[in-house]
Amino acid sequence: MQVSPRKVVHIHYTLTSDDGDILDSSRGQGPLAYIHGMGNIIPGLENALTGRSVGDKFTVSIPPEEAYGLRDDDLVQSVPKTAFEEGQEILPGMQFHAQSPEGLQLLTVIGVDDDEVILDGNHPMAGLTLNFEVEITGIRDATPEELDHGHVHGPGGHHHS
Repeated sequence: MQVSPRKVVHIHYTLTSDDGDILDSSRGQGPLAYIHGMGNIIPGLENALTGRSVGDKFTVSIPPEEAYGLRDDDLVQSVPKTAFEEGQEILPGMQFHAQSPEGLQLLTVIGVDDDEVILDGNHPMAGLTLNFEVEITGIRDATPEELDHGHVHGPGGHHHS
């Protein structure tokens, strides 16, 4: 069986920066499970997995345009401290979710002064080339329920309570 749309794919991966720093890894945990062709993972990695089989091991570099996009300076903005709850300590590196015209957006605090908080709406990995070392550990047909919900159920996937 090959990786193709509507298949549940299980992978082990290690993600590194161009500097060789490990940014994320499934090693030491269960493999990541996703439904191929449903936009559950970044496009460049999904494209690199297409047509491969269980047991395949490979490395791939994904440019920002096929990952989390290029950095957009327009997504950096200053907001008054009064926009936050009174007494709430705001520190660089903190993250908040805010509603935007495109839906829920993750904002990272990159600076704080006496009156303002500087927020960055770019994904933390925007602008980075992402280097993956991947091993395909399983492929199966997605169930009708998984396809309806848009994500994998059970081990390596989503668990409904």
